[in-house]
Amino acid sequence: MQFLFADCVLDPDRRELMRASKAVGVGPQVFDLLLYLIQNRDRVVSKDHMIEAVWGGRIVSESTLTSHINAVRKAIGDSGGEQHLVRTIARKGFRFVGDVREAQETQGGVHHAEPAQPAPAPAPPSRPSIAVLPFQNLSGDPEQAYFAEGVVEEIITALSHVRWLFVIARNSSFTYQGRAVNVRQVGQELGVGYVLEGSLRKAADRIRITGQLIEAATGAHLWAERFEGRLDDIFELQDRIAASVVGAIAPRVELAEIERAKRKPTASLNAYDFYLRGLSLVNRGTKEAVEEALSLFRRSIELDPEFAAAQAMAAWCYFWRTVNGWSKDRAQESAEGERLARRAVVLGRDDPVALTRGGHALAHLAGDVDGGIALLDRAVFLNPNLAAAWFLGGFLRTWHGECESAIAHFERAMRLSPVDPELYRMQAGMAMAHLFAGRVEQASVWAERSYTNLPSFLMVVALVAATRALGGRMMEARRAMDELRTLDPELRLSRLGAWLPIHRPEHLSIFADGLRKAGLPE
Repeated sequence: MQFLFADCVLDPDRRELMRASKAVGVGPQVFDLLLYLIQNRDRVVSKDHMIEAVWGGRIVSESTLTSHINAVRKAIGDSGGEQHLVRTIARKGFRFVGDVREAQETQGGVHHAEPAQPAPAPAPPSRPSIAVLPFQNLSGDPEQAYFAEGVVEEIITALSHVRWLFVIARNSSFTYQGRAVNVRQVGQELGVGYVLEGSLRKAADRIRITGQLIEAATGAHLWAERFEGRLDDIFELQDRIAASVVGAIAPRVELAEIERAKRKPTASLNAYDFYLRGLSLVNRGTKEAVEEALSLFRRSIELDPEFAAAQAMAAWCYFWRTVNGWSKDRAQESAEGERLARRAVVLGRDDPVALTRGGHALAHLAGDVDGGIALLDRAVFLNPNLAAAWFLGGFLRTWHGECESAIAHFERAMRLSPVDPELYRMQAGMAMAHLFAGRVEQASVWAERSYTNLPSFLMVVALVAATRALGGRMMEARRAMDELRTLDPELRLSRLGAWLPIHRPEHLSIFADGLRKAGLPE
């Protein structure tokens, strides 16, 4: 099949572009981009769609995409000023607007085909994918439709900040407005694995929004929630609902993807599948689980050496081994973890997950808490709804001595993801921040909660021992100390500063005082 337009002929089978009967040399990605635009000329294609189709979902800078679009235009005799073939649609994407004829080359020459049939439904992208459908307006007031549309647009925008998630553009999602839809059909037509749908109901000055996340292939409901608020500040309410929805459903999608990866035969796993399997093990936090997770992240990196998030998670595994006293060779493992973390934040400079895990690992393994805070602040800027960026940023602020700011970070993380599999880590951070702030009783409550969820977390067992001792519960404190000494027989008061990057002497002193009273040797 050949595509004829203007004075050009594009032959996908031979990967040739002819213009005015002369061959035009173009790079493979420029050729693929032109072909993709022509094949999808019936619609506006977003930047995310182009990146997924041409670069396989890899992180691509704005300048790289712009230079490739310019190269396409130059190759076919178009320009950014004229745009008579490739048109830029502001804030939406690009569309091929030239007249195209399709022809098949036969032994007797070129045979012009009948007008092309509608393109088959797109295959789901390599990343998890979601479409947010227009919410139903159940209020009986057509004037409230604009609010429902605003909420959906905010949710789409917020989800687009989740770099591992492929989000269908608003224009495509809103073609279903006012229609009774079958979720499985939507999944097939848009090529997505998940669909978010919802409704809006207004009464007096209050508004209620419900949302549900559905797996498109099976119709299974993965999550449902209701949000209510006053209409005093519509835009603030839209932002709050969007943040709540994204904070809730992103982890649900990730968990569903992890379960999908677990069901795949090992022989058919790709780099992302190995990464997902590793994530589920990291969340458990045990020695055996993290050791297995590290090998899975290593396998993911072997298959895709530029997978920044896999590099960052591997580095974070080394951090977790170090902080729990599991390292076989601490110096060697710290050096390897630092190497992986530095590579992750370079490869993933615009990837919030890579910046979050890589930046946090660097703060511990390289002793650069200030640099780690800067990287995690950028992660929050890139994705304000990433719970891990908030709670790991809270840990670094705890070590830096910013207790109240740290507590605010932990609280934000728990609001964003209240049933997060890493909740025990957030609770541990809250305990340490309250301890440093001098609130021993509150620190003890948070430490006990975290301990219940993961009794092998070395820092939490130390916190339990210290806060029990500082609270005068000496018998309980000594029992906790026995557990601590079993988990890490080498831990000493003199090594606390090397174990945790606590910056303020007074904070190190209160922690050490509690551990000393509980019975930790000097």
